[in-house]
Amino acid sequence: MLFLVAALMLLGVALGTVAHAPLSFSVVAGAVIAVWLGVFALRERHGHGRGRGSSAH
Repeated sequence: MLFLVAALMLLGVALGTVAHAPLSFSVVAGAVIAVWLGVFALRERHGHGRGRGSSAH
């Protein structure tokens, strides 16, 4: 429960920061984050089980 409260507080701080930033900056930052998450997801999907030795999953 405490984790949820902390996460919601951090989300509120982040949204408050974005609300005061220019729209173009917010869009560029969002696009950078989306690309980063997409690359991370692709690396996790395609790299699962390769080059990590014997994993327990």
